[in-house]
Amino acid sequence: MSDPNRPALSRRDFTALSLSVGALAAGGAMAAAPPRVSEIAIPTPAGTCDAALVHPPGNRPRPAAILFTDIFGLRPVMVEMAQRLASNGYAVLVPNPYYRSTKAPGISLDFDFGSQTDRARLGALRAPLTTAAVMQDAAAYVAYLDTQPFVDRHAPVGVFGYCMGGPMTVQAAAGVPARIRAGASFHGGGLVNDSADSPHLLASKIEARFYFAIAASDDARQPDAKSKLDAAFKSAGKTATIEVYAGTQHGWCVKDMPVENGKPIYDEAQAARAWNDLLQLYQTALATA
Repeated sequence: MSDPNRPALSRRDFTALSLSVGALAAGGAMAAAPPRVSEIAIPTPAGTCDAALVHPPGNRPRPAAILFTDIFGLRPVMVEMAQRLASNGYAVLVPNPYYRSTKAPGISLDFDFGSQTDRARLGALRAPLTTAAVMQDAAAYVAYLDTQPFVDRHAPVGVFGYCMGGPMTVQAAAGVPARIRAGASFHGGGLVNDSADSPHLLASKIEARFYFAIAASDDARQPDAKSKLDAAFKSAGKTATIEVYAGTQHGWCVKDMPVENGKPIYDEAQAARAWNDLLQLYQTALATA
């Protein structure tokens, strides 16, 4: 595992990413010019969050979205996903979830879940990410986005996340209900747990329309989670669509996931389906009010 105090993604990395959009053309409709990628710093009550900000060229106001990364943090593949969404007409923020402890990415893909040392480091990075902290961060992110000339402050904001970013979308939507009106969680981990702070219990605080895409492997490990999630949203009178993606492994949407037991975790066909579901949600829920 790499040193958690490693430097942030370089400006060179961000420049290279901004030039790589052409390679994503097969994944969605492309703008006439590539999205712009900037390395930014966002002031929050807890410090300064390093982040990537991606948007179509020009200052035409666009709906905004926030991408909450998986456990491996802010890295090129997450910026590429933001570029892909930006090419569909959105301004996309990708914050470093571990900014309280280290610059992005925080950990590397060679992280060993079987290593007690690696798990301890990860635990230290994740410890500050309480529900209150994520809510506080979300408010700061939305406030920052609303200062940008290319963000439509009158349009609802969307959130989407992967792995640990899944529950963070729920926490963010509960923290800024007046602005966040669409949320999507893909192979979200820990959406339903036995604690009093379980994300699914926040349903009554949410005004966003939600989409939960569950990995088949996660469903096999926790088959009652989808029912509890559905019951929580229905009880609160909120809108949520919950689907289990057949044959998928936890992490199936993210291209840089490693091979597990000789089989790739990333599933191109199912990832494309998930992406289309995200676009459909946003096209419906993020129209200017």
